[in-house]
Amino acid sequence: MFIQTEAAENSDVMKFLPGQEVHSGAPVSFESAEAAAQSPLARRLFGVTDVTGVEIGSDYVTVTKSDTADWLHLKPAVLGAIMDHFVTGDAAVLDESAASTSSDDVEGLELDESDPIVAEIKELIETRIRPAATQGGGDISLRGYSEGVVYIEFIGGAAQMQGSVENMLRHYIPEVERVADWRDAIPKPGLDTDEGRAIQEVLETRINPSVAGHGGHISLIDVDGARAYIRMEGGCQGCGMANVTLKEGVAVEIQKVVPTIREVLDVTDHAGGSNPYYQA
Repeated sequence: MFIQTEAAENSDVMKFLPGQEVHSGAPVSFESAEAAAQSPLARRLFGVTDVTGVEIGSDYVTVTKSDTADWLHLKPAVLGAIMDHFVTGDAAVLDESAASTSSDDVEGLELDESDPIVAEIKELIETRIRPAATQGGGDISLRGYSEGVVYIEFIGGAAQMQGSVENMLRHYIPEVERVADWRDAIPKPGLDTDEGRAIQEVLETRINPSVAGHGGHISLIDVDGARAYIRMEGGCQGCGMANVTLKEGVAVEIQKVVPTIREVLDVTDHAGGSNPYYQA
């Protein structure tokens, strides 16, 4: 996905053009995260610090920033949030019936409200974890729990909290074994293809051993036709050399083995990196 941008007369406003349909209905605007309950895309964008308004149209997303923010630093986070949204396959704006459905009802994940462990997890998230996430300009949502694994949606800057969230949940709830990003539980048919398996082998045998020395790791998120989606983690998340690593390292190695892949897209929220190897 190549997202173009257009500046507006108001320097606090910028239009993002993904080059494909964003929303099939009439344009809709949101002025706060609380008002964006019906829009997964807008909620994700409001998770980016200093985003104060979002308008979603047929083929564009317009973002308004606070007057103290700088687009030079904010634009990469907004681009990452938009790309991240398209990878999920969610609608940009839900209809009323879908919007009224619990955010926990995600295909591929289970959240048994009658399970006492789920109740304990929800209480800890709402009373101790989510307040810290929102204070830092992000948000956290419980999406599922299965066999000791808690699946959470980390929005905006909250992505850097995954380790601390896991430590807290494991400390208070012995049944919890680990915390995972909810996207890892969503069915990804592209991973179970010859191309997907070949790319995973390249990552694990050639690329990850190299970036491991920098405390980094690169995961294959999905394969869709001629596109491969990857996510940078650990020291690679927020790293000032991430773009070079992608273009001159990851993409080159993948295309050597799988020449049908024409684009390797990074869906990392680099603004949420907590310990990048090279500062951006």
